[in-house]
Amino acid sequence: MKAAFIETQGPPSNLQFGDLPDPQPAADEVIVRVGASSVNPIDTYIRSGAVAAELPVRWIPGCDVAGTVESVGADVTRFQPGDRVWASNQSLFGRQGTLAELVSVQEQWLYPTPNGVSDEDAAAASLVGITAHLGLYLHAGLQSDDVVFVNGGTGGVGSSVVQIAHAAGARVITTVGSDEKVAAAVELGATAAINYRREDVQQRLIALTEEHGKVSLWFETLRNASPETTFPHLRKRGRYVLMAGRDARPEFPVGAFYVNDLRAFGFAMFNASPEEQRESAGHLNELLAAGKLKPLIGARFTLSDAAAAHALQEDNTLQSAGTLSGKIIVTP
Repeated sequence: MKAAFIETQGPPSNLQFGDLPDPQPAADEVIVRVGASSVNPIDTYIRSGAVAAELPVRWIPGCDVAGTVESVGADVTRFQPGDRVWASNQSLFGRQGTLAELVSVQEQWLYPTPNGVSDEDAAAASLVGITAHLGLYLHAGLQSDDVVFVNGGTGGVGSSVVQIAHAAGARVITTVGSDEKVAAAVELGATAAINYRREDVQQRLIALTEEHGKVSLWFETLRNASPETTFPHLRKRGRYVLMAGRDARPEFPVGAFYVNDLRAFGFAMFNASPEEQRESAGHLNELLAAGKLKPLIGARFTLSDAAAAHALQEDNTLQSAGTLSGKIIVTP
């Protein structure tokens, strides 16, 4: 099969494109012929060596995949050849990833793709959708009367938070980097979107929360969080969700936190059990099928251009280039 892979960690240019042996399924695995995969920041962190990991000799990056079942292992019961499926959690903990023509996926991490949902949309929704859903529901207990704030409402996780929270009936406030993105965020379901490049976010947020009530659920996507400026916008018993910024060391105003009965939740998607992630995937499938979750796709690459796809993701994650809205899709 054709695949994009590295032999040593380093810059995007270390990604090679070539032939690797076809994967063979273990008893609990499914071989999926890839229709689409997507690129996530974690893929670039592992490829670069920023995140330590023991990798196969020729490591294939990529957590997300959507495609068609090619064959199944002896113990697989939920899927059969020809089924359309999607998955996340690949390329982690010694597993090979999805930037390939074929990928072997354990049955426990695999979900059916709803009728009418494309492989591109399923792949684009997978990691970011499960992350958003886990943060909103499993950890923060999203309710229909919540006022939700999320930074980056047209990014991968941010746009998922906007749509999932809106579908639940919550009011959603978000930030974006252009007037065009303001319109896009509102189209996704945001009650209000703040253009941080030309508006004072703090002052606008004060005005918005005076109108709708203070934020009850703050979903932080920034790598450099600021509890000092966040906590004044939270109502009593507000929930503060953190899922980014592994190197961040912000000031934490203890007094503002405890006198308002605030709650803080830190989580990583990859810590969630197969059962927890399957529950999230089931709800995401309902939203995808109903047209209430439409992943934003900002760029498309072929497998042979995987290095360029990684470079684009890295520029926007680490350098804040602002040249990407939504997900990067890679097709064979």
